[in-house]
Parts: sequence; structure tokens; C-alpha cells
Amino acid sequence: MLTASIAQLLRVTKTFKTRLSSQTSIIFLSRSQYSTHIGQLGMLNSTMAKQIFQGHSDHYNGITIDSGEEACDNKVFVQRLKDSLEQWTKDKKRTIWFRVHIPHTEWVPMLTKQGFIFHHAKEEYVMLYRWLPTDEECNVPKYAHTYLGVGAFVFNKDTNEILAIKEKYALNRASWKLPGGYVEPGENIEEAAKREVLEETGIQTNFKCLISFRHGHDFSFGCSDIYMIAYLTPQNFEIQKCKREISECKWMKLSEFLQHPEVHANNKTLATKTVNFLQHQMGMVANYGIHPITKKQICVYSVENTNIEPTSIE
Repeated sequence: MLTASIAQLLRVTKTFKTRLSSQTSIIFLSRSQYSTHIGQLGMLNSTMAKQIFQGHSDHYNGITIDSGEEACDNKVFVQRLKDSLEQWTKDKKRTIWFRVHIPHTEWVPMLTKQGFIFHHAKEEYVMLYRWLPTDEECNVPKYAHTYLGVGAFVFNKDTNEILAIKEKYALNRASWKLPGGYVEPGENIEEAAKREVLEETGIQTNFKCLISFRHGHDFSFGCSDIYMIAYLTPQNFEIQKCKREISECKWMKLSEFLQHPEVHANNKTLATKTVNFLQHQMGMVANYGIHPITKKQICVYSVENTNIEPTSIE
């Protein structure tokens, strides 16, 4: 029994030594691999630092680098940026743009230290640029600085009534005005006018033309503001107001709107211009075409006879 136990103990000890020796070899091998990887990583970083950002060239002889397309370790970014700027200067490049996405925001302070300044920001990225020529004045245009809105003159010629609303959160909530709002990015003015009317009043409309517009400055975020007035005709007449944004909505006689004490003078002026339109039938009609450079659809507004029968205003 004792002999058997000793023999078993020796077998266990031998197995343990074998496993320990095997694991020790693995540990030494892993460290060797680790050292190799560290060396390779150092070489990789050195290579990355010497690489020039490729980016995308534009027809202004500029380059745009997107952080999502050209990943770069933060440890070598500054050197790579300096090398790239040196090469771009030799190549007589003009504006260098960096589109930095949220996961790579560590680039931002490094870029600003190299003379880059902010141009604009979106929800998912910030855009910085640097003008390279030293013998030319920077001609990079400012980012979009004007809001575009549209008000809808929805006219029922059978009753001489227009759609009028009161907004819940306007500065002057007691004031009657035309339905309308801001044009969304990528949205045509006529589509914006119909959408805003439908969202605020539940009325489906047909766009006919633009009547007039106002232009002002120092509005939201210090931007300028253009507000177009569109003439639309209703497809239905039962109002279903937007309870979230609109406190009141109704069909109002045009003559009442022009005299109402709760209608701002500016809105009365715009309504008067629409009355003039109804009498001479000349408005800015939308015609679609293709841009010669971008090949994208564009909308050209020009003054034409809209062939709408003259209307008497009661």
C-alpha cells in the first residue's frame, strides 16, 4: 500500500513538472513574441509617421482628409501632420481640410496647434481648415450663414379666406400669422411649404408660386434670415391643427387678416403683396433643371403669368 502510494505521488510530481516546464516554455515564448511585436510596432509607428495623408483633392487645388478613412495613432499624428504640411506646401496646395469624427477628437487640439481653425460642425464631425499660400488672401467662404424659411399663403378663392395660425411658443403668442417654418436641408422650397402647412394645420395643398420674400440679419445664432412667401391652394378644408406647436388655427377672411389688430404689420405687408399677385397673376414659378457642374437637380424660380383668374377681395 505504501509503495503504491509513493509510486502514485512520483507520477503526480512528474506530471506537474512536465506541465510546469511546458507552461514555462509558453511564457518565455510569449515574452519573445511580445518583444518582437514591440519592435514591429515601433517600426510601424515610424513608418506611419513618415506617411503623407492622402485625402481627396478638390478642383480648388485643396485636399480634404477624413479621420474615418485615414486612421492614425495619436503618438505619430503630429509628426505625420508636419511632414504632410511640408509636402503640401512644396506641391503648392491651397486649403487643407480635416474632417474629424467624434472617435478621433484627440486630433483637434493637435490640429489647432498647427494653425488649423474651425470652419463648421455637424452632429458627427467637426471641420477644420488651414490656408497654406502666404502670398494670397484666404478666400475660403464662410459656412452657411443664412436660414431659409417659408410662409404659406393658403387661399380659398371661393370664400376669400386664408389659413391663419397662432403659435404656442412664439414671442408674441397673441399674433395671427401664416403657417410655415424652416426649409430642411435638401428640401425644395415648395415641398417645405406644403409640408409645413400639412404638419401645422392638416390641410393638403398645391404649390402655385412664390410671391415675395423678406431678408433680415442677426437672427438665430447670429445668422441672417430669408423668409419666402408661397401661394398655395387647398385640397381639403377641415383643419386638424398640430396640438404640440399650434394654439389656434382657422380660416380667416383675407380682408379681416389685413385689418386684424393681432396681425403684425410685416405680415399685413406680405399679405398685401399677395393681394397684388391675385390681381395681376404674376408670380415666381418653379422650373426644374440640372446643375452644369454637380449634375444634380436644381429649382429655378422666375416671374411668369400663373394663369390664375383675377380675384376680388372682400
